[in-house]
Formats: sequence, C-alpha cells, structure tokens
Amino acid sequence: MRPPTIVQATPRSGSSSGAQVSYHGLHRGSARSRVTGGAGWDDGGMNEEVIPILRVADAATAVEWYERLGFAAQWEHRFEPGLPAFVEVARGALKLFLSEHEGDARPDTLVYLRVRDLDAVAEAFGAQIEHADWGREIELRDPDGNRLRVGAPPA
Repeated sequence: MRPPTIVQATPRSGSSSGAQVSYHGLHRGSARSRVTGGAGWDDGGMNEEVIPILRVADAATAVEWYERLGFAAQWEHRFEPGLPAFVEVARGALKLFLSEHEGDARPDTLVYLRVRDLDAVAEAFGAQIEHADWGREIELRDPDGNRLRVGAPPA
C-alpha cells in the first residue's frame, strides 16, 4: 500500500487566502486538492490522528520511564538488528512515537497530555500540581530531556 498522494491542487476563486484544501471531498485550509490513495489504498475507516515523535537515546529506557506515566509499548521497529529503534507507546487513546533515529525529532520537545488521573500522575512523579484558569497541570522531563506538560480541567 502507498500513502495518500495529492493529485490536484488549484486556487479557489474569490478566496482571501487564494485556495482551499479538499481531502476526500471535504474542503479545508488553503489549497484545493483531491487526495487519493494508490492502488489498493483502503483506510478501513481509520480515524485521523496526530502522534508526536520524541527523540530518545535508548528506546528501552524511555519505554520504562513512559510506563510510569501509564503508557505501554505497542510495537517496535528496527530496519535490522542493532539499528535504531522506533517504538509506539500508548495510554488509552494517547499515543507517542519514541525514535532513536537522529533527525526524527529535536531534543527538548514539549508535548501537552490531557489526562483524567492527574493527581495519581503527579504523585507517581513527586510533582506539585500548578493551578491556572484553564486547568491544573504539571511539567515532567523524560530521561532524554523531552518536556511533557500533563494537565486536567480545573477541579
């Protein structure tokens, strides 16, 4: 299977931004496009999602740290034994990719996670919950320096 490819992009007349984006017939954004898959492409009703990629030096160490946060390893990929790992961890519907590949992500990345059990997470990491108008949150750093702001709605 091939990933979707844009096969047409044309400006939309009368648009202040000049264009509109169309994916599978839905119009959004700033260019008119038709996205189609290659031969055999079938999304199977897949939900679209965003999955941040975090750079890690050692995937096994990172997975252990993320397990403390309630994530569990889903799968790992290596092109060959001994080459860098690319791992997915998930906590319910929340997913992160952890990559040992240089250039996949920048160190010191910030990801915001909204969780139901902020009190338990804060306790597990010994973090003090900060209160703001938009909610309660803590900030954590993984072993590789990636920042995770973990929050919940106001109590």
